[in-house]
Amino acid sequence: AFYMAGEGRRLFGQTTPSELKDKFAMSVRAPVGVVGIITPWNFPIAIATWKSFPAVVAGNAVVWKPATETPIMAYELAKIFEEAGLPNGVVNVVFGSGSSVGEAMIEQDDIRVISFTGSNQVGRNIASKCGQKLKKVSLEMGGKNAVIVMEDADLSLAVEGILWSAFGTSGQRCTACSRVMVHESLKDKLEERLLNEMAKLSIGNGLDESIKVGPIINEGGLEKIKSYIQIGKNEGAKLLAGGYVMENGHFAKGHYFAPTLFTDVSPDMRIAKEEIFGPVVSLIPIKSLEEAIEINNSVEYGLSSSIFTRDVNRVFQAQRDLDTGIVYVNAGTTGAEIHLPFGGTKGTGNGHRDSGLAALDVFTEWKSVYVDFSGKLQRAQIDVE
Repeated sequence: AFYMAGEGRRLFGQTTPSELKDKFAMSVRAPVGVVGIITPWNFPIAIATWKSFPAVVAGNAVVWKPATETPIMAYELAKIFEEAGLPNGVVNVVFGSGSSVGEAMIEQDDIRVISFTGSNQVGRNIASKCGQKLKKVSLEMGGKNAVIVMEDADLSLAVEGILWSAFGTSGQRCTACSRVMVHESLKDKLEERLLNEMAKLSIGNGLDESIKVGPIINEGGLEKIKSYIQIGKNEGAKLLAGGYVMENGHFAKGHYFAPTLFTDVSPDMRIAKEEIFGPVVSLIPIKSLEEAIEINNSVEYGLSSSIFTRDVNRVFQAQRDLDTGIVYVNAGTTGAEIHLPFGGTKGTGNGHRDSGLAALDVFTEWKSVYVDFSGKLQRAQIDVE
């Protein structure tokens, strides 16, 4: 909120010299009018504010459809908007399914922009329908994010980064680490360290601050993760840890999946290519940074990637060649900050970004203004001295 409020004072356009004497030329940002926001359940407050704040700061009204799994949080955020003094009608929350409310938002001509975060399949469907109406659409979809661990990496730091970005939200975030490309000389050591640390992870109610791994969103999420465990086994990957639903004791009251580690994974396996959205990590041995980059870039998505190394040459090679919208160095694949653009390449999105100054490009149109104070007709490209 503080960052985007500041951007309200920095809705910069450009002032440029005109090719004609006594003529002023500038560009300004103009609000689009009404924007539609469709948000997922995994970050019900963060993503909603990432989208609505720049939209409102730019002068738009917002129609927001939250995920059906998190209506109460959406309601509470709407109350905060009201208590903060936001005028009625500026942010409007509409509850319902994507097939009803979402479709209506797309079809409504008064809604000029759709900003969506969610699955690739739904995003492609939205883009297709918006394209038919020439409606601007911003998509932030899936990821198959990887950590690269080179032979000169700080192994303890790499383990911490992998644990946090893979299991910190039970793998239920678009930037979660689900692949680890590790140099073959470190593979055995990394496996051992990961297994030791995974055994220490506390699992339970996410509202308990001592808990490191929380529940899965629902039964459907559990079933999807379970199916990929079987897929991995069938493909020949070796299951080192986890791979099962936690059902005993207090776990019976929720949906919990044990943090899972596969090894002997090849890049062409489905568990190494497809988004699982759960606490499942695949270890892939590599011989060189070039091989790691090739594997990283071989998947459908391009959201977040990470490299652990002490070699500055490798750092700059990786940040240049990794085909993802976000690159971390000596950190996991999560931890984006609001002042920089958030989004990805390829199947992750369609080129727009959700945060930073770039977010304003989604919710504004460029208007070019020419003021001729010569008192006579001046013809651009013709009356040029």
